[in-house]
Amino acid sequence: MQKIITLTIVLLLAMTMSAADITSISTAFKSGKAADLASMFDTEVDMALPGATSKCNPKAAVDMLSNFFAAGKPTNFAVVHNADKKDSGFIVGKLTTAKGEFRVNISYRSEGNRAIIQSVRIE
Repeated sequence: MQKIITLTIVLLLAMTMSAADITSISTAFKSGKAADLASMFDTEVDMALPGATSKCNPKAAVDMLSNFFAAGKPTNFAVVHNADKKDSGFIVGKLTTAKGEFRVNISYRSEGNRAIIQSVRIE
């Protein structure tokens, strides 16, 4: 019995260690601070926001999100679904702003426990 408990604990720890930490992404969307995402963007990011679509560098991605957040201040962000695979993952969230609710899809790759954002789609 003790071997089963030990094996279960080891497996749970291994799964926890491989998951990327998405807390900082969620916090940045909730507060509307696009600049906080700058260090999390990949060298090229696919952005799709209402009225604007672009494949851009991190600075341009921050600018696009800053403009979006300025048009309607975020009041809440809730993760609806999050899934991690071996070296990638995605987040589906609900962003509440002064202009209404939006569905947010974020895909990322994992580097250790860091999530490196590859795409952001807000609809």
